[in-house]
Amino acid sequence: MGAACEFRVKLFRNLPKYLPNTYGWAMSPARLFSARLRTVFEDVGHWALSTRAGLKPSRRLPQQASPRLLSVGCADHAKRQELPGKKPLSEKKLKRYFVDCRRVLVCGGNGGAGASCFHSEPRKEFGGPDGGDGGNGGHVILRVDQQVKSLSSVLSQYQGFSGEDGGSKNCFGRSGAVLYVQVPVGTLVKEGGRVVADLSRTGDEYIAALGGAGGKGNRFFLANDNRAPVTCTPGQPGQQRVLHLELKTVAHAGMVGFPNAGKSSLLRAISNARPAVASYPFTTLKPHVGIVHYEGHQQIAVADIPGIIRGAHQNRGLGSAFLRHIERCRFLLFVVDLSQPEPWTQVDDLKYELEMYEEGLSERPHAIIANKIDLPEARANLSQLRDHLGWEVIALSALTGENLEQLLLHLKVLHDAYVEAELGKGRQPLRW
Repeated sequence: MGAACEFRVKLFRNLPKYLPNTYGWAMSPARLFSARLRTVFEDVGHWALSTRAGLKPSRRLPQQASPRLLSVGCADHAKRQELPGKKPLSEKKLKRYFVDCRRVLVCGGNGGAGASCFHSEPRKEFGGPDGGDGGNGGHVILRVDQQVKSLSSVLSQYQGFSGEDGGSKNCFGRSGAVLYVQVPVGTLVKEGGRVVADLSRTGDEYIAALGGAGGKGNRFFLANDNRAPVTCTPGQPGQQRVLHLELKTVAHAGMVGFPNAGKSSLLRAISNARPAVASYPFTTLKPHVGIVHYEGHQQIAVADIPGIIRGAHQNRGLGSAFLRHIERCRFLLFVVDLSQPEPWTQVDDLKYELEMYEEGLSERPHAIIANKIDLPEARANLSQLRDHLGWEVIALSALTGENLEQLLLHLKVLHDAYVEAELGKGRQPLRW
C-alpha cells in the first residue's frame, strides 16, 4: 500500500515530462491545471457562439450578464422583499404646508403586568412570594414650543410608552417615559366640541392621555391569612382620546383687508418677514407673523391675515378658516386700498364680516391704514376717505416707504395702551 502511494506521488511530480509541451515550456501541475481549464472554457465558448449563430434572433440569449444589470436586479428584488407601507414624510415636506387644524388620536402607555413568583434559595424552604409590581405607562403631554409655527408636524396618532413587567426578587418594572408633543403657541384643544385646554403661553402643558397603572405582583397580596399568594394583576391600558387641535395665531396686531390691499408688502416693509407678494388676489394663503423692533429691546408681533372678501363669515373665499386667527390679535390694522373707488366701503365691509363672525371683534382698538398713496388716483380718494370715516387715517405707501414712520409710532401707542390695560387687570401682557 505504501509503495503504491509513493509511485503516485512520483508520477504526479514528473507529469509534465510525459505530457506534450504545448506552451513551449515545462509547467508545474497547478499551472498546467489552470491552462487546461482555460482551454476547456474556450472550447465551450466557441461551441456557444456557434450554437447562438444557428438560433433565431428572438431565441438568442445575452452573451454575458453585465455586473451593473446584476446589481440593479438584486436591488429590485430587495425592494420587492420590503414590507409594503406608507413612507413617512420628511421634516422638510411636513413644514412646507401651513396646517391650523388637526384631528389626533392619543393613547397613553399601557401598564406593565405584575409578576407571580416565589423566593428560591438553598436551605430556605419557605421563601415566600417575591413578585414585583409592573411599571406605570407613560403619559402623552402637549407642550407649547415657540419655535413651532404650524400643526403640520403633529401626527394623527400618538402611542405612549408602556411600562415594563415586574420581575422576581421584588423587582418593580420601569415606568414608561413621558411622550411630549410639540405644538405652536395659540393651540386650542377640543374634545367633542368642548374646549378642554387653551395653550396660549410658551411652556404651557396639557396631559392629553394618561398612562395606565402597573399591575400588582403576588408580593402585594401577602397577608396573615394568605402566606403564599399566587395572585397577580395585569397592567391597565392607557387612556385613549380623540382630540381636535386648532391653531389661532397669537400676535399683538393683526392686519385685516381685502385681497391685493398690500398687507404682505406692508409687513415686508416694517419687519423682516418675507411673505409672498404678487399682483393677483389670494397670494397669502397662510398667516405670517413679523416682528417690529423698538428701542429698549421691545418687540411687537404683527400678523398678516389672508384676504377677506364679502361673505367670508358664510365660508366664502378662504372662508372662516382664517377668521379665527384674528381672535388672538390684541388690536387690529384695517388696510384699505386707496386706488379703488369709494375706499370707505372696504372698512364697513371688513367690520361687518368680523362682527358677524364674533360679536365685539370689530370693536377692538384699531387703526385705519390707507395704502398705495403713491398711485395718482389714490390722492383724490384720500380726502373723501377721511371725510366719511371722521377719524385719523394713516396714508402711506408700502412700495416706496412713504409715511411708514407714522404707522410705527401709532403701532407703539396701541401696544403701550394694551400693556397698560393688561397690567391693570393683573395679567401679564404677551411678549415675544
